[in-house]
Amino acid sequence: MNRLPINTRRWRANLLLLAAAVLWGFAFTAQRVGAERVSPFTFNSVRFALGAALITIVILALDRKRGIRGATRRSMNRSVLGPGLLCGSLLTVAVGFQQAAMKDTSVGTAAFVTGFYLVLVPLLGVFLGHKLHWLTLAGLVIALVGLYFVTIKGAFTIPKGNGLMLCAAVSFAFHVLAVDRFAGRLPGLRFAASQFWFCAITSGAGALAFDQHPFGSLNLALVPLGYGGLISVGLAYTFQVLAQRDAQPTQATLIMSLETVFGALGGAWLLHESMGGRGYFGAALMAVGIVLSQLAPQPGPAHHVAAPATRPPKPASQDAPTPPS
Repeated sequence: MNRLPINTRRWRANLLLLAAAVLWGFAFTAQRVGAERVSPFTFNSVRFALGAALITIVILALDRKRGIRGATRRSMNRSVLGPGLLCGSLLTVAVGFQQAAMKDTSVGTAAFVTGFYLVLVPLLGVFLGHKLHWLTLAGLVIALVGLYFVTIKGAFTIPKGNGLMLCAAVSFAFHVLAVDRFAGRLPGLRFAASQFWFCAITSGAGALAFDQHPFGSLNLALVPLGYGGLISVGLAYTFQVLAQRDAQPTQATLIMSLETVFGALGGAWLLHESMGGRGYFGAALMAVGIVLSQLAPQPGPAHHVAAPATRPPKPASQDAPTPPS
């Protein structure tokens, strides 16, 4: 049993979430480098297969520790197959747009435009009967103004990469809403792994159908693939799972939204990219809008936050290990 005081456990949870946000943010740099060397569907297929494999190993270890076997294990596995297929397919569409865009946009722009899904989720929730809080509406307006400065160039044109990234943000928002319908009643790690496995499989099918050289040149992108799969998908998501039991929901959402900031920092530091004065001004407005939207009261039993570049939204139920005392 965890005997640490609640404040200590919460600080530890916040630090784990901050570490996850850093890892997820720098994953945009890995994706940018990978986009120069490997076709989009191929990159996503290998990346999510690596992440799914790591999480599957964690699940097997936890099952053994807890004595979960036989019929119970099979029942838990079956429970996530249908939802995992649906959400994994939506994830395939979202990350497909995102990875296709990475070759034609900067890392900072990719991070902030992707983060726009955090504002879109509560907006789309209106069509599901959720009320739109004034903070969410204010955040949406500010984020839209910021999005204009980040994505729109001269003569009111949207470059190809920015347009694809907007499609990714919208797709991620639908993915979040889909996951939100299942997460509270499914074993969390298994649900995540099922989505990642199905994303890997469907992306692999896309590679065979559309990539010019499917599963070719992987040796040129071992580091981006390893980071994007094992670190960003596998390790960072495990950090999130470990932290979730003790994290305060609003604090957790705000900490994880820092992924966009770390994404821009990663592009500037490692790739020497610059968004320019206009881009950074827009990014600052988007950051304010995202924070405001996350401060609003959220409908339902839990608000599931994600940076879907690498992971599904956090489920309300997790088959996760208890953090060490």
